Amino acid sequence: MGRSRTTPAPAVPGRTHTEGPLTATVASGTAELRPDRDRPHAWQLVLDGAPQSLVDLADPTHLGFEYQRRIGHLIDLAAPARQPISVLHLGGGALTLARYTAVTRPRSRQQVAEIDTALTELVRTELPLDRGWQIRVRGGDARAVLERTPEGSTDLVIADVFAGARVPAHCATVEFARLAARALTATGRYTANITDGGQLAFARAQAATLLAVFPEVCLIADPAVLRGKRFGNLVLAAAHTPLPLTDLTRRLAADPAQARLLHARDLTDFLAGATPVPDTRAVQSPPPPPKAFG
Repeated sequence: MGRSRTTPAPAVPGRTHTEGPLTATVASGTAELRPDRDRPHAWQLVLDGAPQSLVDLADPTHLGFEYQRRIGHLIDLAAPARQPISVLHLGGGALTLARYTAVTRPRSRQQVAEIDTALTELVRTELPLDRGWQIRVRGGDARAVLERTPEGSTDLVIADVFAGARVPAHCATVEFARLAARALTATGRYTANITDGGQLAFARAQAATLLAVFPEVCLIADPAVLRGKRFGNLVLAAAHTPLPLTDLTRRLAADPAQARLLHARDLTDFLAGATPVPDTRAVQSPPPPPKAFG
């Protein structure tokens, strides 16, 4: 009886773990690509010590970060399964969510605004995109790109805009939210990833800001973050039509990381008197505390 032969796994384009971690200077600081210990083709992008993204070159549907999975649920619920959509990503990072959309919704048209062109070049070289994906990455400020986006042209706007570890002030105002609302189709949705901790003054103001523009808003976060016990990510979603709260809640319940969804009265209570933020009173999100990512 002959010996069976094992078919070698197909090669995965991009940086391999045998090449080890990579450190490079980009416009936004020091970028690191760190190999993931549990996934042989996965890499974590870290900027100035703050984890930004996780990309699995062998499985782009894997979303390793909690906030990315929460936005992934919103991508999944943006339209019937596998139906292509148009997406505007404000902030590119390692293009994790653009890759996820390309695989789960083939033929989707995606545009990414990333101001750090050196970072984009690093990602494209070391963690390359599939040439068949319709992902266009443009160098430029997120708000400037949003201002040029045609009215009613986008099904989903995803804001994941950070300067270092902080959301820039000019991307956290009523005027910015109005630009996002203008870019959306009638049934389109907007979602934003922000960070905050302690009294959550920034997060409360951001929820109030979106409620000044959109009739439907919800917030998703770890209960410990909502209680002010730790610094972390909060995801906001907004639309002019009802959000898929039942399906979203079900998906959040199945996630390994705890999450609480605030909507309607719960969200109003969360605001605690916070008011919308115009450009004239814009502030950036607070810096993470020391050892927040240690």
